[in-house]
Amino acid sequence: MTRVIVLILLSLSTFSYAQRKDVNYDESKIPPYILPDVLSCEDGEKVTSIKQWEQKRRPEILSMFASQMYGRTPNEKIKVDYEILTENAQDMNGLATSKQVKFVFSNGTKQIEAILLMYVPNQVKGKVPVFVGYNFKGNHSTTFDTTVHYSPVFPLVKEPDHPDWERGVQTSRWCYEKILERGYAIATMCYHDIYPDKQGLKDHSIVSLFSDYNPESTALDEWQAIGAWAWGSSRILDYLETDSRIDMKKVAIMGHSRQGKAALWAGAQDKRFKVVISNDSGCGGAALSKRVFGETVAIVSSIQPSWFCPAFNQYRNNEKELPFDQHQLLSLIAPRKVYVASAQEDLWADPRGEFLSTYYASPVYRLYGLSGIESTIMPGLHQPIMEDVGYHIRTGKHDVVDYDWERFMDFTDKHFK
Repeated sequence: MTRVIVLILLSLSTFSYAQRKDVNYDESKIPPYILPDVLSCEDGEKVTSIKQWEQKRRPEILSMFASQMYGRTPNEKIKVDYEILTENAQDMNGLATSKQVKFVFSNGTKQIEAILLMYVPNQVKGKVPVFVGYNFKGNHSTTFDTTVHYSPVFPLVKEPDHPDWERGVQTSRWCYEKILERGYAIATMCYHDIYPDKQGLKDHSIVSLFSDYNPESTALDEWQAIGAWAWGSSRILDYLETDSRIDMKKVAIMGHSRQGKAALWAGAQDKRFKVVISNDSGCGGAALSKRVFGETVAIVSSIQPSWFCPAFNQYRNNEKELPFDQHQLLSLIAPRKVYVASAQEDLWADPRGEFLSTYYASPVYRLYGLSGIESTIMPGLHQPIMEDVGYHIRTGKHDVVDYDWERFMDFTDKHFK
């Protein structure tokens, strides 16, 4: 009975959130807007060469996102030790070698723990490409395997007796066997391990390990959850560099929803991610903020605990004053490859706004002699675009499904193999 009540309340809450009367889902009501040109510098100079882009324009854009949206990532190094918890060379009936690795982040007086779950295909010899991505409910939620550990922060973030936190509840989002059969390794970690996405738990996040940590800080460029999650993705890469089976020249990061936002920011900062994939990431991810469609700056910047730095708050109900937009975030990934995925029923994430970002980011790819999105006309359902910039929209809702993974692998196959 308790579970039934919780599910009903959750459903009503979700329905209410998506049906807010102040949210626009009408294309005719989108305000006029002008997007900043990815190839025009702040002083008006036009970028015509890769050197100009890399030495002048790209740093300008990166600085804007750091100072006014995601916060500045500290340069300070945090010590990380690794402990192998389990290793099974014949997992999934011999399909994969699995490994669970405990990360212990330490500043000398305090420690934060996280657990990485890895699967590496056995049928492929030598080094293999890998997908990196966070899960939402714990590594145990991605599989029914009872040997997979619960997240170290699990007791703090889970809702008591809530079925959403049971083992295997998110297996539909992680088609491990299909990924392994295509020759890819996969490495996943619960995002709560890095920064618990629950109010009042900032002291349990990795940001609390940095020497300048102040939980009450109001610095305009103070990094928050998305910045921390992006930082954590890079720490997963640090570990993968020590694994002889992983081909570090073929690393893809995939993020869904809020983790799509974090994946794009991670990919913008860390060039070791060779393919960056955003799935249903919406406002603050791939969708253009200036369209004011679905999720808006006012909504996404009000979420607690904060995902964005305080400076972003000045653009609540004031998107017209934004000096940047999300097509520029995508452009920071060039010449590495970027793929954006949308869902037809996920109007909250603004599929058209996500697609238009890929179009307006494409001039930077063409600067490198690469291919991009050639038209503002969206492709039809299940008609993916597979250039150096990729995109698809599928039927269905806000989720990650097998169709998404199959297209992600088609895209990485194209660029890795």
